[in-house]
Amino acid sequence: MFRFGLVPALWTLALVPLTGLLYWYAGRRGRALLDRFGEHELVRRLRASVNVTAQRWKGALVLMALALLAVALARPQFGTRVETIRRQGQDVMVALDVSRSMYAEDIVPNRLERAKIEVGRIIQRLEGDRIGLVAFAGDAFVQSPLTADYGAAMMFLGAMDPDLMSVQGTDLARAIAVSVEALEETPPENRIVVIVTDGEDHEGGLAEAIVGATEAEVTIHTVGVGSVEGVPLPDVDGGGAVGRFRRDDEGNVITTRLDETALQDIAMQTGGEYHRIGQGAGGLGRLVERISGGGREVESREVTQFEERYQILLGAALLLLVLESIIPGRRRRRAAVSEVVS
Repeated sequence: MFRFGLVPALWTLALVPLTGLLYWYAGRRGRALLDRFGEHELVRRLRASVNVTAQRWKGALVLMALALLAVALARPQFGTRVETIRRQGQDVMVALDVSRSMYAEDIVPNRLERAKIEVGRIIQRLEGDRIGLVAFAGDAFVQSPLTADYGAAMMFLGAMDPDLMSVQGTDLARAIAVSVEALEETPPENRIVVIVTDGEDHEGGLAEAIVGATEAEVTIHTVGVGSVEGVPLPDVDGGGAVGRFRRDDEGNVITTRLDETALQDIAMQTGGEYHRIGQGAGGLGRLVERISGGGREVESREVTQFEERYQILLGAALLLLVLESIIPGRRRRRAAVSEVVS
């Protein structure tokens, strides 16, 4: 089977007749100028050394070389081979807490925005792994299914916000269950969940969710966001903090703090690691290394590859140009002189 890999490049063939036309015009213009220079017979004798036939051949060789280069640029392909393409990596579901407690400003600019920045860095450093996103608060749902399109994953990540959730609170058990379910089609050795949250679990059922994840052979890494000391919870109107703090029915300011104990327990029981984002805490570089450092073959498919043959045309064009350079454009001096004398 024959085809061109870059069909639009064939338009460069238009340069061949244009160059031929330029040669013709230059020759005609040159003769006209010589006719104006002096007597025809005298000019003919002065130009006796010019080999007109050779000049025409040289021009033809240049045009043929130009045509071959234009066709080579279009990448002619014929002959095929079958290749097996294997993708190695892991499937990673990132469950991001988008409850309103993530608006707390104990880290800059706030917990949610900093968490999204760190998750974005994870996505950008993945190679071959698939990534999916789960948004959770009092409930959980898949924001982005598993994909190797990291640009699309970044877009979905940017849209994650507390306003997505109709039920507020923090249900870690539900986040784990939804994430594990999203990895159902993934081979057991490639299942990873990363939970990014401030750890304040308000719903319970966490022990059962951990058991389910363990039985499904899912490794869960947890990432704590915020400070353990506790800070006032900003009052929000759907667009972020407005400078006020939420209060309980008795008028006391509600505080929120990072609960590391639950997150450390989740990671320990599922074979994962606990990491922290906060003041004085590092980023998630080590977690990225842990994710990208493992994984087995997760996809294998056969594709038909066409053999590139542009090299043949390039070689032929080069040969023509070399031949054009060694063809003399003038007759030998003795022959030219004898013609002038006669």
